Amino acid sequence: MTRTLLALGNLLPDEMAFLEQHFRVIRLWREQDPEAVLQQERMNIVAVLSIAGVPVRTHLIEALPNLEIIAQNGVGVDNIDLKFTATRGIAVTNTPDVLTDDTADTALALLLAVARRVCEGDMYVRVGKWANGPMPLGTSLAGKTAGVVGLGRIGHAIARRCAAFGMNIAYHGRSKKDVPYTYYDDVKVMAEASDFLILACAATPQTRDLINYDVLEALGKRGILVNVARGSVVKELDLLAALSNRTIAGAGLDVYQNEPNVPEALISMDNVVLLPHVGSATLETRTKMGQLVVQNLMAHFEGRPLLTPVAV
Repeated sequence: MTRTLLALGNLLPDEMAFLEQHFRVIRLWREQDPEAVLQQERMNIVAVLSIAGVPVRTHLIEALPNLEIIAQNGVGVDNIDLKFTATRGIAVTNTPDVLTDDTADTALALLLAVARRVCEGDMYVRVGKWANGPMPLGTSLAGKTAGVVGLGRIGHAIARRCAAFGMNIAYHGRSKKDVPYTYYDDVKVMAEASDFLILACAATPQTRDLINYDVLEALGKRGILVNVARGSVVKELDLLAALSNRTIAGAGLDVYQNEPNVPEALISMDNVVLLPHVGSATLETRTKMGQLVVQNLMAHFEGRPLLTPVAV
């Protein structure tokens, strides 16, 4: 009998085609009445393909009594109720490592775009303002201090890239690491010592609203915030106030509190560069992520060890 997989999001075509060969795939977002489909298929579903931003909470897990595994297409698993999956013995996997470099590249792209006013410059040329004179000056990266919040895989990759641009590196995290960077156990103190604050930490109860107005005020009027972590790490109303008041110089954001909804106030600001959560969005990386999702699913149902299990 073919196993049934509930897909809450897509992989790339080749990986989805592979899943179709080995599972009966229900693409929930295509269903006109998702609740009716879940009720009809609840006893059949043994696997869930999940994606960042789509909740997999207690009520959904409870509705699937034969669920065995949730395979997340992404690193962060803050959308999944891990405590409840643990009580049910449901395996959870994610896709670490394969998206590290692209996400780090995105952080640097955002930093460069804000500091060197790339988006403003593009528009300056397109609307014909260049003929009227030069646009305002940008900010150099070399010699500045980049404060990285969260020195995990992605944080390390960001730090290496910042160092290559001639920046000094500071970092904040749960503990000091054996690295040649300056450690701060207080994020506000680090912000005060930094020119740029780059967020690469996991979304946890401890990091929720970690970056508030006090931290942004410490970053200062020439400071730039970059967030490629999760929207929950930043207290969004405080960020809006800090940007509006020019408490900080600008921000580069790939993630938001209520994706895909972005506050209109952010959209209207000229000192902000906005991306639609595309940190890992390259053909190469999304292919590798999808392949890892598939490999984890196949390993589980073939009785082999999972490649990238998520520990609770």
